[in-house]
Amino acid sequence: MRVAVAGATGRIGSLTVAALERDGHEVRRISRAEGVDVRTGSGLEAAVTGVDAVIDTLSSTAPDRAETVGFFTATTGNLLEAEERAGVRHHVALSIVGVHKVEGNAHYAGKRAQEAAVEAGPVPFTIVPATQFHDFPAMVASWFEQDGAALIPPLLLQPIAPEDVADVLARVAVGQPQGRHRDIAGPDTQDLVDMARRTHTAQGRTVRLVPTWHNGVFDQSMAGDVLLPGPDAEITPTTFEDWLAALGA
Repeated sequence: MRVAVAGATGRIGSLTVAALERDGHEVRRISRAEGVDVRTGSGLEAAVTGVDAVIDTLSSTAPDRAETVGFFTATTGNLLEAEERAGVRHHVALSIVGVHKVEGNAHYAGKRAQEAAVEAGPVPFTIVPATQFHDFPAMVASWFEQDGAALIPPLLLQPIAPEDVADVLARVAVGQPQGRHRDIAGPDTQDLVDMARRTHTAQGRTVRLVPTWHNGVFDQSMAGDVLLPGPDAEITPTTFEDWLAALGA
């Protein structure tokens, strides 16, 4: 099949491109590096013409809620409009487990807007909700690190390997639209603070981690099992320990 990947140069996008190509599919890369700007729509229609499916792995790092919602609304709308004109048969959107349970986080608000646009749009779709990635805890610590210490939230996670996310997206895209896919998650429940500490050890770094909800990004609405997958989740194979071992290889 011929599949286009939006955000093809990003972390998940590049892994998804690799997974599709490994399985023998033809990939159309959608990124500004390829002359396509999804936010403005420039070059987008030509990029999706002749493809069977589009996988949206775009993300936003904007901390402002309105800006994040605007980003996902604009990019999703532009993709779906171009796909409809081109006759694309399947739109796949990567989302986040628990996105409808958390109100205070700007990124989650953006992803809810994205999901709503996909569900209301003209193209048959599959939304794939994933748990946080194995590298998420160390990334969170890096956001708040100052003078050798970082204030980070004691989140309960069931993290998933980015490579496993890419494999699922590649498989889903070449199948039939499902509407909402069941949650995807890694095999084990973990604590974000412990994961960050172990990642730093594997990287040979020493950072003093201070568990707290008072860092301005995460709050107690994300505590407990809010970010854990549903009981019918698809469990992917790579454990956090597997990922750590590969990190130190």
